[in-house]
Amino acid sequence: MHMHLRDDDSPPASLLQVHSTDSADQLAQQLALHIARRLRKAITQRGHAVLAVSGGKSPIAMFEQLRQQPLEWDHLTVLLVDERCVPHDHPDSNTALLHTHLLQGAAAHASFVPFFDQLPDVLDDSALEALAEAANMRLAAQPWPMDVAVLGMGEDGHTASLFPGAAELGKALHSSGPVTWLRPPAASQALHARLTLTLPALLTTHELMLSIAGPTKLAVYKQASLAADEGLPISLVLNQYATPVSVWLA
Repeated sequence: MHMHLRDDDSPPASLLQVHSTDSADQLAQQLALHIARRLRKAITQRGHAVLAVSGGKSPIAMFEQLRQQPLEWDHLTVLLVDERCVPHDHPDSNTALLHTHLLQGAAAHASFVPFFDQLPDVLDDSALEALAEAANMRLAAQPWPMDVAVLGMGEDGHTASLFPGAAELGKALHSSGPVTWLRPPAASQALHARLTLTLPALLTTHELMLSIAGPTKLAVYKQASLAADEGLPISLVLNQYATPVSVWLA
């Protein structure tokens, strides 16, 4: 999985589609409809679909819209784009967030595959390496590539857990396996070590969707869309021409 960067500023129009919405609520609703459409198409074509989603507070409204969509949920596998290395009942757990806001009602029939079930007592580098290896084996058993991966972006330009300035960022940008670990740099104020899908794994997805709300993030997005720059990891998603990306702005 090699990433090809273009010489000019932007991917061809056919691969980067931008949708502007009037409010965060409208964004959540339209994005949920778009995701459901894509998943239904995949289920019709192959009998199964794979969806990867990001955690945090931003996607909650979209999750609550998506779970109401008519879908053959029992033909869907749900993965996380990234996860904090905390127990599943921890307030910062993306797994807990998903169970609370997405995997409810009919959507509870989807298969959810977490990166890990339990954590070791000590999370040193070798324990994180073992966690990532186990997650890679677990995900290797899933239908690959994913149909849809829904990304967010931090004000520092990170997406998934591809944090600018992280010591392990290079591994996450070039690793051959789908999952790697990293520790966010102190400047990001993110507390926990992470497991994350790697950039090459994300770029094999049938369609990447990026959701951005608010003027601060919009300014970062505009900067990142100009050129590929490891200092703004989301730019590596926006400035490639292998994978379709739909961007949803509010």
